[in-house]
Amino acid sequence: MRRRRLVQLAAATPFATPWGLLAPARAAAAAGRVRPGDTDWPSDAQWQRFGERLGGDALVKVQSPFTPCLEAPAGPACTQFFKAVRNPYFLGDEIGLTQTLGWVGAWTSSPSVHAVAARSTADVAAAIDFARDHRLRLVIKGGGHSFQGTSSAPDSLLVWTRRMNQVLLHDAFVGKGCEGRAAPVRAVSVGAGAVWAHVYDAVTSRGGGYVQGGGCMTVGVAGLVQSGGFGSFSKAYGLASGSLLEAEVVTADGQVRIANACSEPELFWGLKGGGGGSLGVVTRLTLKVHALPESFGAVNLTIKASSAPAFRRLVGLIVDFYAAALHNPHWGEQIRLRPDNTLRVAMVFQGLSRAEAQAVWKPFLDAVDAAPEAFETEYSPLRIVSTSARDFWSPTLFKRMFGFISTDDRPGAPAGNVFWPGDQRQAGQVLHGYQSAWLPAALLQPERREALCDALFAASRHWGVSLHVNKGLAGAPAEALAAARDTAMNPAVLDAFALAIGGADGPPAFPGVAGHEPDAALAQRQAAAIGRAFDELRRLVPQPGSYLSESNYFEPDWQRSFWGGNYPRLLAAKERYDPDGLFFVHHGVGSERWSADGFTRKA
Repeated sequence: MRRRRLVQLAAATPFATPWGLLAPARAAAAAGRVRPGDTDWPSDAQWQRFGERLGGDALVKVQSPFTPCLEAPAGPACTQFFKAVRNPYFLGDEIGLTQTLGWVGAWTSSPSVHAVAARSTADVAAAIDFARDHRLRLVIKGGGHSFQGTSSAPDSLLVWTRRMNQVLLHDAFVGKGCEGRAAPVRAVSVGAGAVWAHVYDAVTSRGGGYVQGGGCMTVGVAGLVQSGGFGSFSKAYGLASGSLLEAEVVTADGQVRIANACSEPELFWGLKGGGGGSLGVVTRLTLKVHALPESFGAVNLTIKASSAPAFRRLVGLIVDFYAAALHNPHWGEQIRLRPDNTLRVAMVFQGLSRAEAQAVWKPFLDAVDAAPEAFETEYSPLRIVSTSARDFWSPTLFKRMFGFISTDDRPGAPAGNVFWPGDQRQAGQVLHGYQSAWLPAALLQPERREALCDALFAASRHWGVSLHVNKGLAGAPAEALAAARDTAMNPAVLDAFALAIGGADGPPAFPGVAGHEPDAALAQRQAAAIGRAFDELRRLVPQPGSYLSESNYFEPDWQRSFWGGNYPRLLAAKERYDPDGLFFVHHGVGSERWSADGFTRKA
């Protein structure tokens, strides 16, 4: 036991390590990981002893949720399953499922062999020790949202944090070791398994504060923060990782560490945007709570151009209008440009009344109305709406009646299980293709704006492009920019006015299930069209950065794309806290040292 403790301490402080103590561990890592059927795979007796150590029902032998469909594709159980997977809360509560069911040609949602349904940090540490000692492929899942499939892997041990979902508000929080060095602030501590809908309910609806989180309410808190973390109002409040004050994390040596600006600062920095599943298992996060504005609002409108030339003119109008009136902390979310010559605006605002928002949009709408031969607008009395900020995420009767919010439809589901209707399509989706690129704010300058509009128009001829203006921090307040600068995110986000996104998906599907097979031919065509669209943008921005959580699975230069000049520092943190590569995710820090499935270490 004393020798094992020395090895653990050595792994925690590699720059002062007697390297000989690490030789056995490195030799094991070099041999790769084991699978069921290998001679080194844990015996049934070892799994049983591990389960007894955890106690209760924490150790789960995972059964594939797809089994009923593979056995009887036309049966009632399969029919009910494919209906249920359209509910994001059903997906989140199923230990063997992920929110996205796969990506054609890339990955398929595959349950682990065993899972630890963790109830405490001690359970997480025990799972890490067992995986390290037995050379198991380890997977971490909280909310289960990952376009890259990082919370799913066959032949693995899953650490499932869904049960660790406590939310606790603090009136005056100071991080461990920061006493006398940092002023107390209002904050919220959140378990790694919590989703944003429940955090917003506690912090905003009941607590009257604001925490910067995700736009999609069923995304897990821990995964979003570790990937950087954009939300609808990031143009005002910055990154979710920029509001991180402290994290409790279990590292590869099984040690529980408190990471903040005063304790384990390199680990803390790496957790802020370095990507989940690479440096450790986060079990709790504490985030700053901001003052809540009086109201939030939304703008929803659709304009159809009569021809391609008219649409190019419309692209110019919206880009000019954005540069003049919307490129500021008040506005977020999306402007969508479609191949059928349609402009779709789905934006939110903060810090403005409804009347003020209407006044902002009047010049643009007047310009569109002045050309009825070129533009047709879908009018609705609800195209510009506002509500009390405290009620923004609440399932009020008004929002339910008008379809502004959806709820978990399972009998007995908690009232707080809510989500935006526009996000339901993602539940159970199978991705066909996806790309993203940050667009620098310099493109909005008058001398470059024509080129930007030409590129956007050209891209829209191939595939729809959405400008997520809340996912670029140019125009944000100085405080938000400073906090983002102190994260591991690609610095390109600081100068970007938007993240351009193009994606395609199909309905819930699974290989081998007759009637529910992924459409591989369609996926190939759509992925190629997305590629052509983004080739048009890359002519304007040759090497754009990309957002880790919303990016191409096949990103060729992913280290530069996701982290830019921050990657060497992240790799150094990986070497310090996980020198043997226990933690592996696709295109995660240090993953280039392993085979694509994470089982074989490269020479």
